[in-house]
Amino acid sequence: MLSVYVARPGGPPCLTRHPHHPYYAASTMKAAVLAALYRSGLDLDMQVPLHNSFASAVPGPRFGIEPDWEVDAETWRLLGESASLRWLAMRMVAHSSDLATNTILERVGFPAVNEVWRLAGAGNSAVHRGIEDSAAREAGLTNLVTAADLAGLMTWMPQELADLLAVNVHRVDLAAGLPPGTRIAFKNGWVRGIRHSAGVVHPTDAPPYVIAVCYSGPLANGEAVGDPAARLLARVSARVWSHRHALGTAAIGPM
Repeated sequence: MLSVYVARPGGPPCLTRHPHHPYYAASTMKAAVLAALYRSGLDLDMQVPLHNSFASAVPGPRFGIEPDWEVDAETWRLLGESASLRWLAMRMVAHSSDLATNTILERVGFPAVNEVWRLAGAGNSAVHRGIEDSAAREAGLTNLVTAADLAGLMTWMPQELADLLAVNVHRVDLAAGLPPGTRIAFKNGWVRGIRHSAGVVHPTDAPPYVIAVCYSGPLANGEAVGDPAARLLARVSARVWSHRHALGTAAIGPM
């Protein structure tokens, strides 16, 4: 399944394909967690302990997560020590750190994250559990997104958060379909069977546009790089880029 949503920020969609189909969110939910943290009123320079034991979203034992050293080794090196919420927020979205994400979720809570989705106009997206909370997953709690909701979240983000999303180091999928150096404030996510990416692209020769692409299927191998599904998203991104001057006035054609 492939879903696409493209629009000018604040405008009607220029291109849609199954825009409201729900998918497991993977790491795209980290963008909503980021916004919840910045709305929380917490002191972003507060030092918080880094541990790998978290309360499940359902009654039961605490859970830990598998170290994602290949994605964000720096956060794991601080396990047992402390780091600021500001630094953890950067690692969460720029390096997609799962440990940073669960640590921040522990502070802000699920209602605050879901309030972000509501404020962004999302109709079908929600965060109900932390990363690798297997007990909650087995109880039927999951994190969902749609292409339309991800696009809405990206355009709702204030500039300060967009600037954080723009330093995402995982410049595959949507970013890989753009000319080198093109600014894109985005968040991607991947697990086996899933590859999503959403962000706002800022061409130097055309107005900005928001693009969100969600994919589920056998192409997604769950790897950060070398993922055939990431190459599929890059092709969609390149196709939309080639029509950047005419978005909203001309048909892009089938995806």
